[in-house]
Amino acid sequence: MHKKTVERWSPWLLLLAIVLLWQIICSAFNVSEFIFPSPWAIGTQLVEFGGVIAAHAWRTYWVTMAGFGIAIVVGVLLGFVIGSSRLAYAAVYPLMTAFNALPKAAFVPILVVWFGIGVGPAILTAFLISFFPIMVNIATGLATLEPELEDVLRVLGAKRWDVLTKVGLPRSMPYFFGSLKVAITLAFVGTTVSEMTAANEGIGYLLISAGSSMQMGLAFAGLMVVGAMAMAMYELFSAIEKRTTGWAHRGSQGE
Repeated sequence: MHKKTVERWSPWLLLLAIVLLWQIICSAFNVSEFIFPSPWAIGTQLVEFGGVIAAHAWRTYWVTMAGFGIAIVVGVLLGFVIGSSRLAYAAVYPLMTAFNALPKAAFVPILVVWFGIGVGPAILTAFLISFFPIMVNIATGLATLEPELEDVLRVLGAKRWDVLTKVGLPRSMPYFFGSLKVAITLAFVGTTVSEMTAANEGIGYLLISAGSSMQMGLAFAGLMVVGAMAMAMYELFSAIEKRTTGWAHRGSQGE
């Protein structure tokens, strides 16, 4: 029990240590707030501009979740198609890998031309940057299904569809939730990057506005809010994963 308690609180203790060290360095070396604001200065800006930050954060959040929702649907469908067929895996996977290597920020000007300045480019950027991990993990979970297990199920009368849906997909759930925890952080990155160049709302827009007016504390406050939202969603998916795929973590539960 003691070990589990330490593990549960270890991220917060590490975060507290980092914040304290950060504050000590800024105070000891008298670092200018226009260059690198201290945690105290950032907290002051969070309180002073709480309403403004909250409005921009809400916009970033729902736009990110919209793009992330599309990424889940497309990623699962593509992953199922690629992982269920050797031909599809050989044909599509290399092309998707090449597409993922393209810098998604380069798509923003194109999306602005197509959809104009607003939520469209931000949603699509969040989608483009986050669907690949989901697709890869679903495809990997299905493609690595043990041939021996599949042969046994076939002998017992199971069809290929039954093997994929009743064995392959449940087996892929740990991969799926692992990909969600990675993809949600990428989705916030995509939204913020898009908002920095193609929006008049959101944390990305706030970062540009604060930077142009030399309000570094406000800019760092915006970054902290994005990080907090991403961490909250990560913990949510982690909790769901433990409840729905406990069978895949029975070794750690026995510790």
